[in-house]
Amino acid sequence: MTYLEEYNKWIESPVVDEETKLELKEISDDKEIKERFYRELEFGTAGLRGIMGAGINRMNIYTVRKATQGLAGYVLSLGEDAKDKGVAISYDSRNNSELFAKETACVLAANGIKVYLSDALRPVPQLSFAVRHFGTSAGVMITASHNPAKYNGYKVYGADGGQASLELSNKVLEVIGATDIFADVKTMPVEDADKNGMIEYFGAEFDEVYLNEVVKQQINPDAVGKVADSFKIIYTPLHGSGNVPVRKILDKVGFKNVLLVEEQLSPDGDFPTVKSPNPENKEAFTIAIEMAKKNDVDFIIGTDPDCDRVGVILRDNSGNYVPLTGNMVGALLTEYILNGRKENNNLPSDGVVIKTIVTTYMTDVICRAYGVEVMNLLTGFKFIGEKIKEFEINKNHTYILGFEESYGYLAGTHARDKDGVVATMLITEMAAWYKNKGMSLYEGLMSLYEKYGTFREKLVSLEFEGIEGLEKIAGIMAGIRINTPSVIGGKKVIALNDYSTGIKKNLQNGAESEITLPKSNVVLFEMEDDCWCAARPSGTEPKIKFYMGSKGSSVENAEEILENMWKDLESYIK
Repeated sequence: MTYLEEYNKWIESPVVDEETKLELKEISDDKEIKERFYRELEFGTAGLRGIMGAGINRMNIYTVRKATQGLAGYVLSLGEDAKDKGVAISYDSRNNSELFAKETACVLAANGIKVYLSDALRPVPQLSFAVRHFGTSAGVMITASHNPAKYNGYKVYGADGGQASLELSNKVLEVIGATDIFADVKTMPVEDADKNGMIEYFGAEFDEVYLNEVVKQQINPDAVGKVADSFKIIYTPLHGSGNVPVRKILDKVGFKNVLLVEEQLSPDGDFPTVKSPNPENKEAFTIAIEMAKKNDVDFIIGTDPDCDRVGVILRDNSGNYVPLTGNMVGALLTEYILNGRKENNNLPSDGVVIKTIVTTYMTDVICRAYGVEVMNLLTGFKFIGEKIKEFEINKNHTYILGFEESYGYLAGTHARDKDGVVATMLITEMAAWYKNKGMSLYEGLMSLYEKYGTFREKLVSLEFEGIEGLEKIAGIMAGIRINTPSVIGGKKVIALNDYSTGIKKNLQNGAESEITLPKSNVVLFEMEDDCWCAARPSGTEPKIKFYMGSKGSSVENAEEILENMWKDLESYIK
């Protein structure tokens, strides 16, 4: 069916509501019609994510219903027991998140599948925990993480609480492929689903069970109490779902001086105080930084809309407020947790820290110092969740910490996705621990550089929207593979890792070896002096990302190496 035929199908369908039809009829630009209907919104391994609006290439109640019919097909294929176990659903503060969550529940209920639905917005980690707590067959989180306000998404979880496996995703895709978006989707009014007991809501009692699990991950509980009267924190949920659970956990562990960015407390899918609700961007903390200056606070922490990512701003020794990268926070947490466990005599001999191939190599150095194994996986927290499940089955490793450079961390196995609640608790506890030592968290980071070497990282993310954008990104990746550089930023390239072919090639002697990770469209260059760089298209956004890592004799030297690396990589974009 052509894009115009799909467009007319929506205009003429008796299923489509009049408001949606009006939206479509008002589109006068053929290019816009094509953009909305030239393909279906792609259901990837994590689910759907896209711009909200009418059309098959947009997030709306019809694409959400169709995806849910696919999920229902997967659950039903597992048998009666799986149907009775049901599906857990939660949602964040984005526009239409609650609507999409209820539409999801209604399709599942119409298919005879039990639903556990959050009675208010709750973050990703609580959905992951809910799947495990209620013992459901799957889970759905309505969120687009830290994307701009025009986006929303539909994230699917397996029975272990981790992001959907390839098997689950393929089964959902199979059903979706055989499903007509209007004729084949079952649904029912939410009132009927409530009345016949197909939907069970979870709320405050569930929150307490979750928070009690989070508290178990404390490393030095006494550290907070010793400085609670004087140590001040600023927290912002950036209009998202972290507001309630983060404030509760900070209170639960004893922090008494938590200052809140009032303008950003209320859930608001328009995110009116920020350009983007992304804790990776310092601009998201503009109000918090002004507040910190007025209140003499050197520690700011914030979570994104679905509270699976955490950003930290610190006051340095010159009085400037500087952001910590996800790599910096991950290195600090690795040292803090391993050191604390060693001092507490509970550092497991088979312990493992897991990170991604594009995350700081400083972690490897820290772990070696403590005799702890590091596992490097492909980008995507689903792979970390899969390893936790594998460890539980095989009992051959003990999971300690997992994190990505993109500001996501998980300590503990209560959840199987990034957890901004447990991360906030540990980061603030760590700051209190350094305070007890007469140091700021910033000074703690500098002490790690003195101990392990100065590692710095850089991420450049370029956005290319639309059909042309996809072609541009494909061309850049092809260019990198065809014209492999021998030197990047003045550093000799030692090896090329092409994860799409699963082959690592030593550029010094031509030897090839197998990469044992799953195939993925990623290229990574290993370079001399512990330097590296990588490129990959984003799996959830129309972007290509360039990652770089360096080790220098000082912060300035390490930063200079990164700048020179990017100058060379930039040539592939032209």
